[in-house]
Amino acid sequence: MTTRLGLIGDNIAASQSPRLHELAGRLTGIEVSYERLIPRERGRSFEEVFEEARAAGYRGLNVTYPYKERVTALVRIPDPRVAALGACNTALFTPEGPEGHNTDWSGFMAAYRHVLGEAAPGAVCMVGAGGVGKAVAFGLMALGATELRILERDRAKAEALAEALKAAGGAMRASVAETPEEGVAGAAGLINCTPVGMVGYEGTPLPASLLKGAVWAFDAVYTPVETQFLREAEQAGLKIVSGYELYFYQGLHAYELFHGRPIPEALLREALKTL
Repeated sequence: MTTRLGLIGDNIAASQSPRLHELAGRLTGIEVSYERLIPRERGRSFEEVFEEARAAGYRGLNVTYPYKERVTALVRIPDPRVAALGACNTALFTPEGPEGHNTDWSGFMAAYRHVLGEAAPGAVCMVGAGGVGKAVAFGLMALGATELRILERDRAKAEALAEALKAAGGAMRASVAETPEEGVAGAAGLINCTPVGMVGYEGTPLPASLLKGAVWAFDAVYTPVETQFLREAEQAGLKIVSGYELYFYQGLHAYELFHGRPIPEALLREALKTL
């Protein structure tokens, strides 16, 4: 029996999620069909495509830009931490109705630890306060970051995220930065959680002149893996956490949700390199 999965998003032609999930299925003896579902190409709204997938017997969906916040109205969110951050990237269709989960949140923390170990994040400047930005912000709080400065063109969105972080408790200070210079001043970590740098959205969220002095950088973009932002950060001497690591771990964690079983991390990582 084939397990049907899908990815809903607007700019997903280059997404490697189908490859990850179909390969993970083969490695564990599960036949997986994983489809790209682009609402505008189907002449449907996001909500209509979501419901069509549920009615068609899909096991679940990954949800990406720009629908991670929008999907929360369609699902029950069992984890209060995910409910607090207000975005989901994984929907699981259950007999009790659709469940919302966030493997960006858990995946970011795993990616950070894989590259940087137990090193404290310190003060962080993050560009972008959308769906993945929310997940990363709550992940930073769990990792013990001391401060988060949010840069976002939509100030109301940035302020809402800062307030949500404050309401969640914890020692991490959260504020909205007025300028890039203010955001990066004295920051140990620099993060891109916007589509800037993705295929079709070329560029960088922060000028190279502002990168020196930080310790590490993370880019949520993984297509391409080497973005201009990460390339310039590495040239400035920062340690790099690529979007590929988030892609890998969010996929690993989504696999476990979809199939109710773990897959060995080393097995999947090696297979993705060679197959």
